[in-house]
Amino acid sequence: MKTALITGITGQDGSYLAEFLLGKGYQVHGVIRRSSSFNTGRIDHIYQDPHEPNPRLKLVFGDLNDASSLNKILREVRPDEIYHLGAQSHVKVSFDVPEYTGEVTGIGTVRLLEAIREAGITPKFYQASSSELFGFAQEVPQKETTPFYPRSPYACAKAYAFYMARNYREAYGLFACNGILFNHESPRRGETFVSRKITRAATRIKVGLQDKLYLGNLDARRDWGYAPEYVQAMWLILQQEKPDDYVIATGESHSVRELVEEAFGFLDLRWEKHVEVDPRYLRPTEVDMLVGDSSKAKKNLGWRPKVEFKNLVRIMVEADLELARKESYMNGFTAGAPSRPKLQAGER
Repeated sequence: MKTALITGITGQDGSYLAEFLLGKGYQVHGVIRRSSSFNTGRIDHIYQDPHEPNPRLKLVFGDLNDASSLNKILREVRPDEIYHLGAQSHVKVSFDVPEYTGEVTGIGTVRLLEAIREAGITPKFYQASSSELFGFAQEVPQKETTPFYPRSPYACAKAYAFYMARNYREAYGLFACNGILFNHESPRRGETFVSRKITRAATRIKVGLQDKLYLGNLDARRDWGYAPEYVQAMWLILQQEKPDDYVIATGESHSVRELVEEAFGFLDLRWEKHVEVDPRYLRPTEVDMLVGDSSKAKKNLGWRPKVEFKNLVRIMVEADLELARKESYMNGFTAGAPSRPKLQAGER
């Protein structure tokens, strides 16, 4: 039985990855920060029973700001594979807290890499890199050899983490890999991220819980994929004979406006009546166009995306419509929402 350690296990990717690895027979350890309230909503369903945790899933307290906790975890767990997903991951927020973003997302990665080296273990290490590294894109589409041009504190911190992972690979022989994942979404995406913000608002508008949605740059274009497929790519990257870096993407670019049109369209709503641009949500430096070339991943890993953009939006709208209905019921509303959009066979 292999043992995996996941930082950021309570996030979107961490929860899907934990499910995936447990399905592969792994013993999974997840690092969580101590808090006065539990933040395990995305992984609670993995437990076999609320009072009887899954014996192959262990949660351990640690913090990327605390090297001693990371050292202790690695000495005790001695994982075969480490998936480093933990970070301050919101791009817009990184402009407000640049020092904290650099400390957690950048230096936190070094603390973990150093803990590996000091523990004297030889796990395979996955670093969650980001398409934001390309920022002011120097070529279209972006691939592994495209120069980085980060345009936010978050992207700068991720660039530092990327190069440190590569440096530990070359300097110490660590099996360290960077997965440069382009945007990937799901019903578990945080509600402050633009994709989920849109589908959540559209469904709440449909059942009468709100009237307006305020967004930033509607013309920004992104390469959007389905998160459960992307965590499979993470695993595949660590199953190779040699460590390397990979772009994971769909190869298609869609604007924020297109995502709005699709989400509201599924609900038979005219988005123009409800969506307004608010300058507060504009970034100081914008990333206008990201689209990835994952040819290397297709060739070496055998990975390719299956869920297309329209189906991704539909999956998210379907899930959020159910949430909105429950919220409406709890609030005593009786607005008659139509039957939820149905997925066709194979769209999941």
